[in-house]
Amino acid sequence: MCLPGQFVSVSSVRPPSVLARAVVLVSVGVVVLAGCTAPKHQVTLPTGGRTSTGGSSQAASGPAGFAKYYGQTIDWKACGTLQCATIQAPMDWSDPTSAPISLAIIRSLATGKTVLGSLLVNPGGPGGSGVDLLSNGSFLPTVGADLKAAYDIVSFDPRGVGRSSAVKCVDASGMDTLNAATFDFSKDSQVTAAEALYGSFAAACQQNTGPLLAHVDTVSAARDMDLMRAVLGDATLTYLGYSYGTQLGATYAELFPTKVGRMVLDGAIDPTQTPTQMAVGQAVGFEGALRAYVKDCEAGAACPLTGSVDHGLQQIHDLTERAKSHPLATGTSRPLTGSLAFYGIAVTLYTQENWKYLTQALQLALQKDDGSGLLSLADYYFDRNANGTYSSNTTEAFTAINCLDEPSDPNLTAMRAEAATIVAAAPTLGSFFAYSGTICKDWPYPKVASPTSYHAAGAPPIVVIGTTNDPATPYASAQALAKELDSGVLLTYRGEGHTAYGRSNSCILNAVDQYFVAGAVPKDGKTC
Repeated sequence: MCLPGQFVSVSSVRPPSVLARAVVLVSVGVVVLAGCTAPKHQVTLPTGGRTSTGGSSQAASGPAGFAKYYGQTIDWKACGTLQCATIQAPMDWSDPTSAPISLAIIRSLATGKTVLGSLLVNPGGPGGSGVDLLSNGSFLPTVGADLKAAYDIVSFDPRGVGRSSAVKCVDASGMDTLNAATFDFSKDSQVTAAEALYGSFAAACQQNTGPLLAHVDTVSAARDMDLMRAVLGDATLTYLGYSYGTQLGATYAELFPTKVGRMVLDGAIDPTQTPTQMAVGQAVGFEGALRAYVKDCEAGAACPLTGSVDHGLQQIHDLTERAKSHPLATGTSRPLTGSLAFYGIAVTLYTQENWKYLTQALQLALQKDDGSGLLSLADYYFDRNANGTYSSNTTEAFTAINCLDEPSDPNLTAMRAEAATIVAAAPTLGSFFAYSGTICKDWPYPKVASPTSYHAAGAPPIVVIGTTNDPATPYASAQALAKELDSGVLLTYRGEGHTAYGRSNSCILNAVDQYFVAGAVPKDGKTC
């Protein structure tokens, strides 16, 4: 995954009043499994259903040496109207004797009499909290009634995240510095300064997290999901993954194709892309979403942008460029830097319902030279509270996972060439997607082995959802993933925003619910 060079992540985003499972994604992988494969879309779909209540009866399905983990039982406790628990997993899946880590899980019990099993949900990231996803009250109302009746809906904080054994790097002041950092990468000295900042951050992560930092990669998280499947008592994994969660799901399918049940990957990425291809694609995706916003804004009466759509985009570009060298006042001790301005813009592009917040913030910035609106949006993006604390470790986990999964090339010549390609393809905000090689250059642990493909040979039909003007995971990525998976089935939402299930229309909702509940696979290529 190619991270934007002047900030740490475009990761799990929850725009005001709207659930957004938004994330810039990471390309990860596993060794390709050999085996015979049925013709695409002609695989018998397994029925769901529990085989036990979890525990020792599932232990035999785990890898050798890990029976104590696969044999554990879950001690559920009430947490409001939901149930919460903690399970144990090995820190290192290649070493049964490695220290255990904790994984926080949460569930909403099925409302119907006939329960098919558990539906495991990942909100994206990497670094997004599944515990928060269920407990904040926004997600479950978006789920179809039939689906809630048929399944216990389960989510979790992946290793390194939130309430699980977590990555810890710097204090709140350190996070403020990191998130606001803006560099002029045309100067070699500024490249060196960026490498020094991110190198210091990496050293803090190593010191404050300990050995866990080497094992928060996506392959390990996918193995954790198989452990969850077993201790939840399910013979196969029923799974709904958003954004980065599509990468996590595809990794699981590649590792455990015979354990795949009904799987939906929404807001999909193409995990076979190079970091540069991914950076260019995502920059173009945000450019397209921003263009749609500007067109919509200029059709209204209160839009602060003037002239043609291209002129409106130029005004936004000029604003972010000005903030790079002359940060805007915000009425606080924290000025609006170029990176924070970008974050404030980006967070609103994940769903059309939040465009109005961008209009309000741009009114202040363009008409009053006041960066407070964009700063507030950026703070929301980063889970920064009004008192200066942070309510999650999303940014820290995002960086740690990405640096293990797919660090970008830190070679300066390569970064300069990549930057030119990105800016040519996405001139408005493309510069913020460049020079990501500075972030992981001094990461203390090496890249985890990547896959050569994501065919998931032998898995039943896997539904891949793409939104035609998705900024974070461009539609072409969903098309590519559906093609890469031997049994991939493409379902398209024609519209704006990031992801589709639960935020688009009844066509998508019904297609996904019927697939999960009745096993009715959508027709490949279906458009809603």
